[in-house]
Amino acid sequence: MRSLAPPGITDSNTAASAFPLAPADRYAALLGGSRVRERNLLLPLRIPNELELQARWFAGEFGRQFTSAAGDTIEIVQFGTWNREAGPDFRDASISVNGSEPIRGCIEIDLLDRSWENHGHATNPAFEETVLHVFLEEGEREFFTRTLSNRNVPQVRIDPAVLPETFSSNTPLARPGRCQAPLRSMPEEQVRSVLTGAAQFRVRRKAAFLRAKIDLHGRDETLFQEIAAALGYKENKLPFILLAQRLGLKQLRHNPADAEALLFGLAGFLGSPDLGAYKGSTRSYLRDLWDKWWLHRDSMQRMILPEKTWRIVGTRPANHPQRRLAALALMTTHWTRFSRLLSTPNSDAAWNYFSGLEHSFWNNHYTLTADPIRKAMALVGESRIADILANVLFPFWSCLGADVWSEYAKLPARLSNRRLETGATRLFGDDPRREGFLKTVANQQGLLQIYEDFCLQDDSDCAHCPFPEQIKKQWSGGVME
Repeated sequence: MRSLAPPGITDSNTAASAFPLAPADRYAALLGGSRVRERNLLLPLRIPNELELQARWFAGEFGRQFTSAAGDTIEIVQFGTWNREAGPDFRDASISVNGSEPIRGCIEIDLLDRSWENHGHATNPAFEETVLHVFLEEGEREFFTRTLSNRNVPQVRIDPAVLPETFSSNTPLARPGRCQAPLRSMPEEQVRSVLTGAAQFRVRRKAAFLRAKIDLHGRDETLFQEIAAALGYKENKLPFILLAQRLGLKQLRHNPADAEALLFGLAGFLGSPDLGAYKGSTRSYLRDLWDKWWLHRDSMQRMILPEKTWRIVGTRPANHPQRRLAALALMTTHWTRFSRLLSTPNSDAAWNYFSGLEHSFWNNHYTLTADPIRKAMALVGESRIADILANVLFPFWSCLGADVWSEYAKLPARLSNRRLETGATRLFGDDPRREGFLKTVANQQGLLQIYEDFCLQDDSDCAHCPFPEQIKKQWSGGVME
């Protein structure tokens, strides 16, 4: 694979040109010709909680151009930084109103428009510098959003329907869908072509998302946030993103000796300084973390994640978020090496980097309170490395213009999960070729794309899903119509 020029952002066609066009374009045409996107607006949407809403806003997932409640054009020039003190959610932000010079100030985000009044922001001097109020749900009563000095604050309503995906979703019970019939009748190579098209479309879309996010937050901060999300996996993706956003790679690299303590402290895992119940290496490790954390605790008190943010029940011990957090902390201290490694798209080098992460405490501990085990464990397992490659690094290399498809297509699948098994059952039923279709990460990602674009968007119990008809139209005879 060829080396890349110094990291930068390419024009809008670069990511698309990094892949063979035919399969991805067929899938895009299949999507464009379906009724799924039209029906999506009629589906009941999961309303994000306030923390998730703030995180996804900061990531730029709602976009950066809006129309205010008063009809003005609002552009987000700078999303700002998470506020550690009392007041609005984000400080040091800036907006432009109707193309005017940027206005610097704070941004407050609420689920309800009336929260501005209900929460007392109008009479709170901490909200005096607010330049934008963002909300999700609009009430029947119209009112002006004013500060203590009687200055009107523009309001913008955001729509969860524009979000590319949810942090988590309820997976329906698997049963074969109508699409299994046309897929079963297709030659194996045609079915693989469908999966390839969906996989290339998925990476192309992720590359475009990364390109836009890099424009907002910079290359390294974007990679840090995306890798944090991948380490959190589906159960704890949100808290990992919040930690990466609230602390930021720059601050962690500025305090490398305290990085691990800052992450564990802000995660809420260092709530009690009582170390009397712990022994040996655990007590020593916790003492070191606590001695570093207490110096920062008071200034970061408002940012500490609530305990309910974490999902621990049902998590495999080796995948406990505390172990993943230790891996993220290690990466901050080795970031220069990792960043240099990414200058050339090399999946083997990336794999060796993640599999080589070691920690004197976490190699032999499942949690902060668990007894040590004799046999050392990998800090980042094979399935998680494969996921980081598929969902972060290959799209990143693609958005920089590298030709990565041949390497991506060869990446072997490590594990399956309920979401994949559900999608495979919906599409393939008991087709004996089913297992063979899912032996690569690329094919698994293609299956997930189809499942998300059609199965999860259809509320007709498969009766009106356009995928079976579209698949016959777009892949009939191997020629796109």
